[in-house]
Amino acid sequence: MKLPSTTRFADDKIKEAFYKLESGDDSERELFKLLNQAIDNIEENAFCGIQVPKRIIPDVYIKKYGIKNLWKYDLPRGWRLVYSIVNENVVVVSIVLEWFNHKDYEKRFKY
Repeated sequence: MKLPSTTRFADDKIKEAFYKLESGDDSERELFKLLNQAIDNIEENAFCGIQVPKRIIPDVYIKKYGIKNLWKYDLPRGWRLVYSIVNENVVVVSIVLEWFNHKDYEKRFKY
């Protein structure tokens, strides 16, 4: 049995940044398409990303969003989408926290 799944953004600032990509330059529009595809895939299977070990979840996500788990979805050209999964009633909800290029990803995770 497949649980209903949906995706939302962690806050309005992230949501606005996502939709702003749609009307940006060529590379921003391409990133918008890639993020949309990733979100579709996550809604199809919330566990399609790679689970980040709890010990390396950046404190900023725990403090700001109160997350208890973190997942990473690899995008082309080294971009990453990070999200958390919560269960609300009988609906699985994936919460988009951030996306960034590989350099900024490594910085956030202190690699």
